[in-house]
Amino acid sequence: MSGRRVARPGSRAAARRPRTPPRLRTRLALTAGAGRFPRRLLQLYLGLVLFGVSIAMMIRARLGLDSWDVFHQGLAERTGLPFGWIVNGVGAVVLLLWIPLRQRPGLGTVSNVIVVGLAADAALLILPHPRPLAFRAAFLVVGILANGLATGLYIGAGLGPGPRDGLMTGLAGKGVSIRLARTCIELSVLAIGWLLGGTVGVGTVLYAVSIGPLAHHLIPRLTVSPGGALDGRGERGRPATRAGLQHPLPGAHCSEAECR
Repeated sequence: MSGRRVARPGSRAAARRPRTPPRLRTRLALTAGAGRFPRRLLQLYLGLVLFGVSIAMMIRARLGLDSWDVFHQGLAERTGLPFGWIVNGVGAVVLLLWIPLRQRPGLGTVSNVIVVGLAADAALLILPHPRPLAFRAAFLVVGILANGLATGLYIGAGLGPGPRDGLMTGLAGKGVSIRLARTCIELSVLAIGWLLGGTVGVGTVLYAVSIGPLAHHLIPRLTVSPGGALDGRGERGRPATRAGLQHPLPGAHCSEAECR
């Protein structure tokens, strides 16, 4: 056995070990982040396509939509335009509202405006029209679950929130609470959409009570840290705290009750 001593953690010998210079650490982190970009890009577009498909499934269920899609469907009914065109057009208009709020769109934001509506229209051309209530209920449940998964995928990619989410965080940046901003926006578009002829029903309520817990559970597990693999439970990049959970959307934070 060699007589060479092994430095124990915390000893003076261990303290004298050379450390990585800060600039080199930054360069290594940037290099690792660039290596993860294709992974994040794939996750982003997979999430956006799945988001559009999930909306189409809820439309085919004919049991009620989420508030924004009630609005989109109502506009589509009144204008005669394809549903996906309305989704993309409303997204573009909402994106313009970012300007006075001084929000900066990312690649994911612009992609959201383009991809979701196209994916929804394509899925509506393929999906059947279920008639039995059991099949319609199955479409609704699968659609809501797929929507939660899609939300975790595209937000977890970290390439920018959707235009509607950015509107909420922009208002929060002006001093309005996230809970108040989201409640006012969701109720407003729901009421207008219902008056325009959008479908409101049990699916609307089920989506409202389900999407929060789904997003709260899936977003941290699907978030890709800039320098490595999935964050999982907040490790390697995105901290998960107890009292103040990091909000799924950049630039916003919420209490544990709000995130749920």
